[in-house]
Parts: sequence; C-alpha cells; structure tokens
Amino acid sequence: MTGRIIIDLFTTLDGVAQAPGGPEEDPSDGFPFGGWQAPLPSDAVGASVAHGLETLDALLLGRRTYDIFAGYWPQHTTGEEGFIGRLFDRVPKYVASRDRDLALDWQGSTRVGDDLAAEIAAMRERHEDVHVIGSIDLVQTLLDQQLFDELQLWVYPIVLGRGKKVFPDGATPHNLRLVRAETGDGGTLLLRYAPAPGEIRTGTIGD
Repeated sequence: MTGRIIIDLFTTLDGVAQAPGGPEEDPSDGFPFGGWQAPLPSDAVGASVAHGLETLDALLLGRRTYDIFAGYWPQHTTGEEGFIGRLFDRVPKYVASRDRDLALDWQGSTRVGDDLAAEIAAMRERHEDVHVIGSIDLVQTLLDQQLFDELQLWVYPIVLGRGKKVFPDGATPHNLRLVRAETGDGGTLLLRYAPAPGEIRTGTIGD
C-alpha cells in the first residue's frame, strides 16, 4: 500500500492561510484578521470537506494546529460535530515537532519531525489518506521538500494583504499540476494540485 499525503487549506485570494477559524487561532505577528472565513459560509466547501473525511485515516499536524484540535475535538464527539470529533479521536495523529520532550496527551498521538521524509514514507505504508489540515508552517516544509501528493486549496474571494501565505516570498520554485478545479457558492473555488516534475522554465513570448 502506498498512501497519499493530502494538504487541506482555506486561503484568501492573495494566498493568506493564517487563522481562518477564529481570532485566537494564530495571532502571531499581530495578525488582525483571525476568523476571516467565518462570515463567508459555503455549502460547496462543507460538502468537499465532508467527502475528504470519508477516507481520512490519519492526521499530520503542526504543533499549533494539534494543540487547537486537542483542546477542542475530544470534547465534541456528540451532537452536530460528533462525527468529526469521533473520527479525529480515533485516527492516528502525527505531530511535527523537534521537541523530543513534547507531551502529547490526546490518544493516538505520536511526535514526528526528526527525519520527516523517512517518517512520511512510513506513513504512506501504514495509511491510505493522511490529511494535513491547517498547519501552515508544516505545509510550507512539505511543499518545499515535495512531500505531498495533493494540495487542496479552498480559495475565498477576499484579500487581506498580510498574514502567513501558502507560498511566501522565498518559497522554493516548483512546478504543480492542476488535478481539478471546481466553483462553489459564495464565490469560492476548490483547486487541487499535484507535484509536477522538472525545473521552472523561462522564455520570451512569441519565440
């Protein structure tokens, strides 16, 4: 079995993926727009997320996102969000951190990060669909090292002008291949990309 590493991100039109869910999610660097996604509901995005959850059998998270999830989902295993809470509670959770003394109290949690490439290769052998949710700093590492199979971007029609971006200045140049593009309600777009081989090529239009 060779599983997939799937990155799931909510992003603005100018590529900001920082703190879509709430004001206190990630206020680092004075980010003033935490919770920017909340006023922009989309049934299409919700349906797409639900579809992804049907095959998810492991999570790979950055430390900050893990702490947010661990503080929320174990207390939400019933009611409207119960399915997600029970799923996240049940599946293995891999937390990328170089802190070897990191305490992980949520059941099924394991630290990774000493050799991320080797650890992800091992995940592929154990799981079918490993999802990376949020975790923008970890995502930038995965993109930089091409340690992913699909990048799913839910793009919202909003420009913030500041915040952590999916592809910040200085990101390693890479080609991507568009797998699928879908339009949704509320002006949202779902763009799915896979890594593409080869170096970036340049030229002159018309030659």
